[in-house]
Amino acid sequence: MSSCLTLESLSLTTPDGTPLFDGLTLSLGRECIGLVGRNGCGKATLLRAIAGDVEPARGSLSVHGRLGRLAQIADESQTVCEALGAAEGLARLARLAAGEGSLEDADLADWTLESRLESVLASTGLRDMPLDTVLSRLSGGERTRVMIARLLLEEPDVLLLDEPTNNLDTDGRAAIAKLLQDWRGGALIASHDRHLLEQMDRIVELSPIGVTVFGGGWSEFREARDAARAQAEADLARSETALRRTQAEAQRAKEKQDRRDKAGRAARAKGDAPKMLLDKRQERAEATAARGSDLASRQTNESADALEAARARVEITAPITMDLPPVHLPRSKDILRVTEAVAAFGNRPLFGPLSFDIR
Repeated sequence: MSSCLTLESLSLTTPDGTPLFDGLTLSLGRECIGLVGRNGCGKATLLRAIAGDVEPARGSLSVHGRLGRLAQIADESQTVCEALGAAEGLARLARLAAGEGSLEDADLADWTLESRLESVLASTGLRDMPLDTVLSRLSGGERTRVMIARLLLEEPDVLLLDEPTNNLDTDGRAAIAKLLQDWRGGALIASHDRHLLEQMDRIVELSPIGVTVFGGGWSEFREARDAARAQAEADLARSETALRRTQAEAQRAKEKQDRRDKAGRAARAKGDAPKMLLDKRQERAEATAARGSDLASRQTNESADALEAARARVEITAPITMDLPPVHLPRSKDILRVTEAVAAFGNRPLFGPLSFDIR
């Protein structure tokens, strides 16, 4: 499988130099890879770096082919043809067909545009949609399919998608899922959408403690991740216990040696034993104490190193806390009551009837 994208020991930071992740090595072929991780871990920054908008802190990346990104609709007064980026090209072909085209028109004409446009509109379920339809008249799912059609019209080799299903209705999410299901190039998708991630061939998890690549979709990733986290936490607990045990044993050994030293000083003070014998005993005691101290120090350092290694494999997350000011209302006070609410977009129902209370 040829590589569309190659990352070598890539490291990224925030603009102020805070590390996001380090040492990402990855080769993307004709497959879909999901990027996962907590908000702020660097998923969007990685996509921007691949697109050339951000410089890596370290490492290198190379793209083999054209990149495609799902555009956002900024102007809803555009027609479908304008949103597809095909208006100028179709107008040029129309002038040439009417015998009114210029030499520049002939030079710039894309003679495959009409056939490619017909193909992408058919593949995205827009075959019967008039090209002069204004975007503001379309549903969310239809707008998503228009943007997908534009993406396909550009014929990229690699898709870079950042949370593509955010703020989409059911039809829009289904259109994104179908795009990836039918895609035959490479795709890198940053997402929290578990249903979308289930379609992935591989999952790459970004975190401050390292980068991990898992084979398969979300279910396989979650199972492997949870097992790895449980093992790491168990190793951390064992390392903490081992360090406490080593420190306690070292303390007991020191206290025992202190008692021996105290007894030796008392014997010397009594003066009822030959000085040569007392000196020999003191020499042996000092050698034993030195050996014991060295051994305790070495064991403590080894346990501390093992603890740090185990701790480095466990991601520490700050709990979310919210301090809400008191509102001085009784617990039974109704704040919001919704009774059989129904919403629709034109003739298309969105939800309802929906009823609930908040107190």
